[in-house]
Amino acid sequence: MLNRIGDKMFGKIISIEDLYVTLENASHKLDVNYLNYHVVFPENNRSVVGEIVAMDERIIKIFLVGEIKNNVFSSGVLRKPNFNSVPRLVYKSEVELLLGSQDIASKDNLYIGKSLNYEGFNISADINAFFANHFAILGNTGSGKSCGVARLLQNIFFHNDDKLPVNAHIVLFDAYGEYNSALSNINSLPNMGYRYFTTSTENNDSNILNIPAYFLEADDLALLLNASSASQLPILEKALKLVYIFKGQTTAMANYKNDIIAESILELLSSGRSSTQIIDQVTAILTRYNTRDINLQTPIVQPGYVRTIKQCLNIDNQGKMNAVAYLVDYLEKFQKLNLTTVDVDKSIIYSLDDLYYALDFALISEGTFKSEKIYDEYNQLKIRLQQIINSDNKVFFAPGDKRISKGEYIRRLFSSTKGKVQIINMNLNYIDDRFAKVLAKIYTKMFFDYATDLKERGSFPIHIILEEAHRYVQNDNDVNILGYNIFDRITKEGRKYGVILGLITQRPSELSNTALSQCSNFIAFRMYHPNDLQIVSSISSNVSMETIEKLKSLTSGTAMIFGVSFKLPLITKFDLPNPMPQSTSLDVKKVWFSD
Repeated sequence: MLNRIGDKMFGKIISIEDLYVTLENASHKLDVNYLNYHVVFPENNRSVVGEIVAMDERIIKIFLVGEIKNNVFSSGVLRKPNFNSVPRLVYKSEVELLLGSQDIASKDNLYIGKSLNYEGFNISADINAFFANHFAILGNTGSGKSCGVARLLQNIFFHNDDKLPVNAHIVLFDAYGEYNSALSNINSLPNMGYRYFTTSTENNDSNILNIPAYFLEADDLALLLNASSASQLPILEKALKLVYIFKGQTTAMANYKNDIIAESILELLSSGRSSTQIIDQVTAILTRYNTRDINLQTPIVQPGYVRTIKQCLNIDNQGKMNAVAYLVDYLEKFQKLNLTTVDVDKSIIYSLDDLYYALDFALISEGTFKSEKIYDEYNQLKIRLQQIINSDNKVFFAPGDKRISKGEYIRRLFSSTKGKVQIINMNLNYIDDRFAKVLAKIYTKMFFDYATDLKERGSFPIHIILEEAHRYVQNDNDVNILGYNIFDRITKEGRKYGVILGLITQRPSELSNTALSQCSNFIAFRMYHPNDLQIVSSISSNVSMETIEKLKSLTSGTAMIFGVSFKLPLITKFDLPNPMPQSTSLDVKKVWFSD
């Protein structure tokens, strides 16, 4: 890249302020555009590197970006150049030090795109430095973000036939169902696999997204049912305990049921409520939950008289239940059991309907009926669960015919009849944003838990890529309810376990501050909003304001890249993906004026 005419344009250094060096324009000419070319200030044992960010007929302004020492480029400048330094344009042999290896077929390199400034040069990243760290891909709608993401994923699989990533595990949460067309041909590669799951309940195939109901833990239910406080968690935990008891068929399980039912009815009988209210609630309990020993028709034998439980609840003409004492005596005979010591059979399969009944009973057994305010607050959980059961969303939690572990479930996700699967596309296009966020969190937590339980840390890396991440990775109230936000936790702890987040968003200012601050690599397409530009400026210390301003005018498919896997901030042009994602902008003319 040495250009003798270009070298003659550099005059003496006028000033050095912060990371900016101002030079005289010795040629006083502007017939060649050297903006964004790199300049070297040679010294004895190092060379300071800068980027031309502004120039006119009088001066040239250079932003210092790093140093070359022993033929290695390092970003950041420890010492500014001397005032008597004579700068020059970067040599061709030095360009690769700045742009990354030109061997894009190597398994060590991730091909990004073409250099916009240096014709004929590619831009690449060290694949380990990129995919061993959380990353963010930013850009307004229409900036080429979806095509860039599709091309990036295709580059992983189609640039090196001899070294394919057979042990990759990539999960893409596809907000609009755009990427299936761009990724399905991965199945054509040897030992490579791609799977597609959809949230369309009209799809009759076996690829409907599904999380068995028995996978849901208290934290998952809190998210699913939109819990409003941490005090609701014990109710959910108790429901998860009760669901096994109510589904069990053993003698021991019948004893547990008897104890729980008896205790709940006794609490109702001593609640101080009116006789009518007590009868209604006891009848409701025994209609829904009953055993051979405790049901509405259970006979209670007294000397010379036999009454059923239902008859013991009858009200006389004075509004009293005169025979209720016999019912109390009968129920008090059942053993008082401690649920925390109950050894339940965890091999049982249960559905959302089973869980609903357990939750309903958990509310009653906890005595929430004693306070209408508390009951109303906790009852919201039951109402929301009932809404899911009555909606199309119920299909996503079908338990299946055979119980499997979460570990087996995850291993099956990343396999097919052909063999290993390296990338999974979960299309969330057919559900609302709130429900999509919940599913993304539940899946993400399950992947994280699986990775953290592995004996060999990082042996099963999982990359979770979230399209429209600002919908899911937000400053939510999860910390106050659960004690953590799963996305924030992964950005802080996930790297050591091999769980990496990729955040794709058009509004970085709406993302969780914690999650974005933990990202180490960035690809920024065109952006306009001042808040978003300010965020890009704040997350990179070696990006000049002139470069930030260029984000407003980048053409579609062109992006600024920076982070730990790149030598310095660079503008790159992505190749068009092949095949393309289904993200093409609306062709108004074609639609409006077609016959």
